Amino acid sequence: MAKVAVFLTDGFADWEYALIGGAGGPFYGLDVRYFSAATGQLSSQGGLSVNVTKSSADLLVWRADVVAVIGGAIWETDAAPDISKLLHVLRNDGAVVGAICGATLAFARAGLLNDRDHTSNDPDFLAQNVGDYTGAAHYKTSPSAVTSDGVITAPGTAPVSFAAAVFAAAGVPIDAISQFKSMMAAEHIT
Repeated sequence: MAKVAVFLTDGFADWEYALIGGAGGPFYGLDVRYFSAATGQLSSQGGLSVNVTKSSADLLVWRADVVAVIGGAIWETDAAPDISKLLHVLRNDGAVVGAICGATLAFARAGLLNDRDHTSNDPDFLAQNVGDYTGAAHYKTSPSAVTSDGVITAPGTAPVSFAAAVFAAAGVPIDAISQFKSMMAAEHIT
C-alpha cells in the first residue's frame, strides 16, 4: 500500500486536499495521513477545525511515497513555514512531492521549480512572491496539474487533476485514474 502524506498549514484550502483524502484511501487503498510543520489545531479557509497529530519530523520517519502540500493564503505571508529543507530531504529519499495553489510558493522558495516544467495560479504569482524564483522559462500555463521529474504542481482551480497526479505517483492504475477524472467531470458534460 503506497503512503501518501497530506501536508496542511493553518488556513489550508478545503477543496485542495478533499479528493486525495476522500478517495485515496477508501477507493484506491492508499495509506493517506496528515502532517503539519508542528502538531496542533489548524483551521481551514472554510472554518473546519482539525487537530494534526503528526509533524514534519514524523513525516520524515514515515517515509511517504508521495507528499501533497496543500495551498492556502499563509504561503503568501511571512507566517508560512519554511519547508525547503524538508522538501529536499523528501526528494532525496525518493518521494514524489506535489504542491497546489499557494503551496507552489514553498516549492519555488526551495528552488524546486527553477529547472523543471511546472505550473501555479499564474505566471506572475511565483515571481511576485518569491524574489529568487528563476524558473519562468519552465512555467506552463495550464488549467491542470503538471508533473515533471517527481514534482507535481497545480493551480488552485485544479484539485481533480492534482489528486489524479498524486494517485498516479502512488501507483494507482491508469484505468482507475481515468475513471476518477471522468467521474469528477461528469457534471460538466452537456
